[in-house]
Amino acid sequence: MEDSGFIENSRTQMRRGVLEYSILLILDRDDEYASTIIRKLKDVDIIVVEGTLYPLLIRLKNMGLLNYRWQESTQGPPRKYYMITEKGRAQLRELDAAWSKLVQSIESIRTEKL
Repeated sequence: MEDSGFIENSRTQMRRGVLEYSILLILDRDDEYASTIIRKLKDVDIIVVEGTLYPLLIRLKNMGLLNYRWQESTQGPPRKYYMITEKGRAQLRELDAAWSKLVQSIESIRTEKL
């Protein structure tokens, strides 16, 4: 019998582990407003709230991986749009390679190709 608490905790930890990578992937395609980032993550079942997202965005910006610009909005006050920097793209390439290696390693364990 599976322990649903254990499974849910494991899923949460896995999502947390790939959140920064996911944000960089999203921003590599286009500049985005924080609410759009949250929606795109939610669309693929990576649930994140603003209280989690904003500290990550600030940390990634402080690391030089992201930047932002203010843009006027037709619906309310100006919005802060986040964009990936060249340093962020270089980091993303490294994360892509690490992700591919991790998936390959896990798949080897799953299929017993040790």
